Amino acid sequence: METKNSSQTSAASEKPKRSELREFIEMIITTLIMALFGITFVIRSVNVPTGSMNNTIYSGDFLLVNKFIFGYEGGVPLDGFTPHRPIRRGDIIVFKFPQSEDQNYVKRVIGLPGETIEIRGQRVYINGQELPETRVIAESDLEDSGRLSILEEHPTAGAQWKVYYRPGSDFEYETQDAEPLPELPLPSGRYRDYKNEPHYGIGRPFKIPEGCYFAMGDNRDNSLDSRYWGPVPRDYVIGRPLFVYASFDPNPQASLGERLGSFFSKGRWKRLGSLVK
Repeated sequence: METKNSSQTSAASEKPKRSELREFIEMIITTLIMALFGITFVIRSVNVPTGSMNNTIYSGDFLLVNKFIFGYEGGVPLDGFTPHRPIRRGDIIVFKFPQSEDQNYVKRVIGLPGETIEIRGQRVYINGQELPETRVIAESDLEDSGRLSILEEHPTAGAQWKVYYRPGSDFEYETQDAEPLPELPLPSGRYRDYKNEPHYGIGRPFKIPEGCYFAMGDNRDNSLDSRYWGPVPRDYVIGRPLFVYASFDPNPQASLGERLGSFFSKGRWKRLGSLVK
């Protein structure tokens, strides 16, 4: 017995050990595969170049996006396989811009499929009932061009998010019944060109088509959104932003080198890890 155990121990000790280099290469390959899977199916990175969502999201924020929460990118839910839920009012979504699918937009869902929406000045009505929103009067921040400086705030009972307006913008739109409404999405999913003035839901009711969502920016006086080009088809929704993983004060006039340098000199380090809600 001793001779047998001794021979087994000797044989085991003679087995070749995996080199540290091989283990390192295997670890790198596994990490790359997992990262590729995550980028393809689970997460996406989005940079916000404009101020349409200030101050919820700053211009210059880099966001990590959850692509699984609403099902996969094609819009068909994966019941029983992935943790997902329907799109709700108030959700901030990342979607392909209906008029140019190579551009990603970030807005908040205000109206759901089948609902009737109407915007009267600073107030939004869903099926004839005013939507509770906390209205904030703000202006551009002199120290950071990517955010707004708050002047006054008007809390509203039941409001779950804030919307921002410039001083003096609390006018009421006149009813536009005499003006023809732009066409809804064509069968191909594309939209006709929009003009410089808002049309959808402005001063008169607009029924949101089934399978579409009415999305608006929180910075209401500086947002090109569904008021201009119509509702967002469900198939165009990519996902929901989770948090800010990088942020700096952008300067569109600066060169690439200057913008890279500003990442360190103008980095908003306190924004890192901020949840988007």
